[in-house]
Amino acid sequence: MNKSIGFFFLFVIITFNSFSQKNIKGIIYDNLKKELTFVNIVLKDSLNNITSYTYSNDKGTYILETDKTGDFILIFSALGYKTVKIPITITKETKTLTQNVTLEEQTFVLKEVIIEAEKPIKVKKDTVEIAVSKFLDPNDAAVEDLLKKIPGVTVDSEGTIKVGNQEIEKLMIDGDDFFERGYKILSKNMPPDQLEKIQILQKYSNNRLLKDIEESDKVALNLVLKEDAKRQWFGNFSANYGLVSENRYELKTYAMNFGKKNKYILLANFNNLGYDATGDINHLIRPFRFGEPASIGDNQQMQSLLSLRFGQGNFKKSRTNFNNAELISLNAIFNPTKKLKIKTLGFFNWDENDFFQNTSETFTANNTNFTNTEDYTVRNTKQIAFGKLDITYNFSQTQMLEAISKYNNGDFFDNTNLLFNSNSTIENLQHQNTLFNQKISYTNKFTDKKVLLLTGRFIDEKAPQSYRINQFFYEDLFPNQINADNVQQQSEDQLLFAGINAHLLDRKENENLFEVQIGNEFRQDKLISEFSLLDDDTIVNNPTDYQNNTTYSVNDLYIKTKYLLALNKLKLVGNLNVHQLFNRLQTNQIDENQNTLFINPSFGVDWEINSKNKLTTSYAFNRTNARVLDVYPNFVLTGFRSFLKGTGTFNQLDASSLTFNYQLGNWSDRFFANTFFIYSKNQDFFSTNSIINQNFTQTEKIVIKDREFISADTTIDYYFKWIISNLKLNLGYSQSQFKNIINNSDLRNVSSINYNYGFELRSGFSSIFNYHFGTKWITSEIRTTINNSFTDNNIFLDLSFIFNDNFDVELQAERYFFGNLQTDNTYYFLDFEARYKLFKNKMTLGLVGKNLFNTSLFRNFNISDFGSSTVEYKLLPRFVVIKLEYRF
Repeated sequence: MNKSIGFFFLFVIITFNSFSQKNIKGIIYDNLKKELTFVNIVLKDSLNNITSYTYSNDKGTYILETDKTGDFILIFSALGYKTVKIPITITKETKTLTQNVTLEEQTFVLKEVIIEAEKPIKVKKDTVEIAVSKFLDPNDAAVEDLLKKIPGVTVDSEGTIKVGNQEIEKLMIDGDDFFERGYKILSKNMPPDQLEKIQILQKYSNNRLLKDIEESDKVALNLVLKEDAKRQWFGNFSANYGLVSENRYELKTYAMNFGKKNKYILLANFNNLGYDATGDINHLIRPFRFGEPASIGDNQQMQSLLSLRFGQGNFKKSRTNFNNAELISLNAIFNPTKKLKIKTLGFFNWDENDFFQNTSETFTANNTNFTNTEDYTVRNTKQIAFGKLDITYNFSQTQMLEAISKYNNGDFFDNTNLLFNSNSTIENLQHQNTLFNQKISYTNKFTDKKVLLLTGRFIDEKAPQSYRINQFFYEDLFPNQINADNVQQQSEDQLLFAGINAHLLDRKENENLFEVQIGNEFRQDKLISEFSLLDDDTIVNNPTDYQNNTTYSVNDLYIKTKYLLALNKLKLVGNLNVHQLFNRLQTNQIDENQNTLFINPSFGVDWEINSKNKLTTSYAFNRTNARVLDVYPNFVLTGFRSFLKGTGTFNQLDASSLTFNYQLGNWSDRFFANTFFIYSKNQDFFSTNSIINQNFTQTEKIVIKDREFISADTTIDYYFKWIISNLKLNLGYSQSQFKNIINNSDLRNVSSINYNYGFELRSGFSSIFNYHFGTKWITSEIRTTINNSFTDNNIFLDLSFIFNDNFDVELQAERYFFGNLQTDNTYYFLDFEARYKLFKNKMTLGLVGKNLFNTSLFRNFNISDFGSSTVEYKLLPRFVVIKLEYRF
């Protein structure tokens, strides 16, 4: 309780210890009494230091804010006009000072331009430029630290970067992209001190020949290097080692060279501090862009049925990540000629992750009640090697050929020590993943407004698994197997995909857009599983209903059309997609074919009411074809006590959806609000028929009619000038209604409801400290024959102190509250980092502490439509490491 009170009063003191603002405002004219726009206004103190700055708007007015008092010089300057300097005095009693001014024209020969006060943010059509020097602090260790302070840009706890409410497409350096959607490798590792500016690219096109032709709402970031950072090697090396903790370390290095022809990025990270240097590696291996031109095959990937990897709940991954990670990434861009560009990317990742979880799960449904306890100790070991070769050849300014080859090889070994209802159990899972992915795309911009893309894709992926458990919990399933004492399952998933697509985009003079795609996609999946009952190492039975040898092939011949009708600020968009499917399902028992034709229409409205109000809505009907994980006929072991089977037949599912989006203001404005609403109804959907008892669960997929989903989300950003802080509000609601069968019951109606609400307040002081404070509540409710609910809460407070150019400190405090727990439901955490520059811009000495309260575990509460569970996680213990960083 005392910690909570201290937490609250610390925030109150910080909030109300803000500076008393004084406003200087006025109108700027020329000799003809015409308002002048984009005039620089600078306020300097008696020592000639700049204390504040701004520029006039499109009406010639300006407002300049300061928290200083005394004698100052107010300077007005603009290209082609004489500079005006006006002495002013600001006292403690001053609230608003009005100063109008007239600038006289000046004719001169321009020899040299000296910019005294650079504008922090400039807007040029679809590009927003941010001056890095205006936001960079000495304690910014990586690019993501800098981005967190830029208005309109957010970086979440996992490193996902958004502009407004939209995730960025890529993070480039001087216009070149290395990592696509795997940009976290760059943003988490690259130091920002060599950057001159950051460009936010709106209406971005991944293909340069589609710029101003495709209808794009994508956003990308481009990092522009300082001129003296180009054509030479620069980077850093840092080493951390534990002081009051055993064997805690991190070694990290980053090096870059951006020359005229060749560009290199080299990364390495070795740590056991729980730090994730890569983000989700699948975003690098399989970047997915929905509806992107030339993206054929992006949505094709394999999903394994069995996994021994666990999530950490509504909690920071770094606190439960007992890791031993090794990462090396070697990347280069070569420009042998003006027409040819070659990108190479190499990625090697080794890691050992330990995870500790205790679960008590209560089952209550259909007159059946029991409680299971599971005490898990898990080790996940992985070795991943990934390579990418991207060759781009520009035949001319209007023709381009791109060939991308990817190869990924992953070896994984997972094992668990489990106490299941006090029975000692060991699981072992050995699995691999081998992926070859090839795409070739040709683009021809044969007129200024017409583009033809031809794309081909080939994917070959294999994922064999070998799983074994040293216990036999299935006496009720196999009552005659009295000799069986353990089980194993050998399985292999194979994916083969080949596709070709022709895409024409025709932008009319009146801004109407016509698109047509013709293509063919072939996908073949093989799912082979062999489940065995063993007596020691001897196989005693292979139950018939637990073996699979399924080949599922789908050939999709399609034509997709789209027309955008531009009526001034109103845009109407219609889509019509026609698919002719040729399905084939082969098992040990059947060999069946199916030919089916279906049409998917959609319609949308995009209305820009004015520059501050935008409304978008759409309706779509969609029929989808079943995947291999929906159609295999027999049971597969998906966990030590769970079995799952598909329908064993072809299925197409119908669904319709309605979306609505309203945007008030723009993401870079002082006030910005965005509301998104979606309603979807599945006329058919895959549900489950489950038999659940204490030792095992058998689940069979079934097709049910009518499922509904509603979701609404609102975010509001507002900048308070008087406390120099930005407030972000988040409100969310979702409700899902579906049906299932448990233990031979009738169809059960299930309603799942979730609320989330919270706010963040981030300061932008130019003084010794800044703060970032926020809280979030999450409420979940399940309604079946009984109702169950809980509410979790998280509060955080980050403080940053920059005492001088050489010394700074960061503090991060967190409080977690988990609902429906009678005891141990509140947890506190405190982290810190202090840095001292031994040699400016060269060497820094630091001290890093994590989990200073030494919280060893936390427990949270979860609910489902058949019961509830309490989960306990083990946390990384307190550690303090000394850090030495050298920049070159």
